[in-house]
Amino acid sequence: MKAGELREMTKDELIGKLKEIREAQFNLRFQKATGQMDNTAQLPKNKKDIARIETILSEMDRKAGE
Repeated sequence: MKAGELREMTKDELIGKLKEIREAQFNLRFQKATGQMDNTAQLPKNKKDIARIETILSEMDRKAGE
């Protein structure tokens, strides 16, 4: 996902998306461990998406604290 798309979402939507991506990341790690993983590029993509969402959430928290 692009950061611009994420910034348009509400905080609750971002938290839900974060949970969804973390679950997908968990499942991908199991697939990798068992040798069933088809798309190995998905692991770093999910990791970056998680970082983007966490960054935007922290920006929102800082902005709300001002």
